[in-house]
Amino acid sequence: MKFFATLLLAGFSLLGQNAPAARSALNKATLETYLRYSELWIPQVTVKIDDAAPSAVLNGFSEVWVHLSYNGQTKDELYYVSRDGKNVMKGSAFNIDQSPFQSNINLLKEEQQPSFGAGAGALVTLVVFGDFQCPVCQKENLELRKNLPAAFGDKVRVYFNDFPLKPIHPWAMKASVYGRCAYRQSQEMFWTYHDWIFDKQKAITLENLDAKVQEFATENKADGAKLTACSADKAATDEVERNIAMGHSLSVSATPTLFVNGRKLEGAMDWNILSQLLQIEIAHSEEAAKAAAVKAAVPANQKPDQGSSGAALTAGLTRAADECCVVETPTAGGRR
Repeated sequence: MKFFATLLLAGFSLLGQNAPAARSALNKATLETYLRYSELWIPQVTVKIDDAAPSAVLNGFSEVWVHLSYNGQTKDELYYVSRDGKNVMKGSAFNIDQSPFQSNINLLKEEQQPSFGAGAGALVTLVVFGDFQCPVCQKENLELRKNLPAAFGDKVRVYFNDFPLKPIHPWAMKASVYGRCAYRQSQEMFWTYHDWIFDKQKAITLENLDAKVQEFATENKADGAKLTACSADKAATDEVERNIAMGHSLSVSATPTLFVNGRKLEGAMDWNILSQLLQIEIAHSEEAAKAAAVKAAVPANQKPDQGSSGAALTAGLTRAADECCVVETPTAGGRR
């Protein structure tokens, strides 16, 4: 299911306008006008543009973050703007000497996040941004918990990051706070809570969440009084907000969103497809480690030419859409 906030402009008069001319230097007002036209953002969408920062991956360009908000929903988009302000690019820029997903890897913070699977130095890191009220997250996360340890337990480590979609899931934020409180009791207690709350998802409401968590505590020998006290502690809420901010910095706008060694995968994914992708990442990491070892063993004056060829691996990715767990920015004509 996908959540759409659709609001059409009468007559689509915006579509008949000409694109405004770009100025010779970056100007936020000019850039906003240009992007509103090119992206078809409706007037009710609020746009905030950050100051330009030199790009670390695209010479001659600056990185400009654009923050969109509409009816309590938020979304962040990254654009590359030339130093003279005349050229604007949207998409991914790569440094051939680094992972194509290095910018994502740099933003993903794994410290103090619940995790399971392979130990330190795992070949593959899988980071999940999830929402305890999202039905698709329920299915995907429980499949991960069931299948991944047996299939890739010694090669893949999974980290869970809270990303409650507060505008559309009323109890998800508080459930995430309780999750952080369970994690304070122990890593094992978090994963017990994680599995339990997804299992009980259909029976939970904003009104009965507190009582349900006490049921969880009784059933699983958690300290219910500490869970209650912790849930009222601003520090636990701040931890969730930091996870949300991390997600926004990575342009996460849907749950579940997965990052496999930095590669972003948005939406539900069948386990058979995900397992193929994990196998590709494992093979790639193993080959990269071997190549690095060989390169390190060759004297500097005998280094081979770097223009070697390699086979490209691709995987067909199928996704099931879910209306509950995606936040879209409304555009003229419902364009996506």
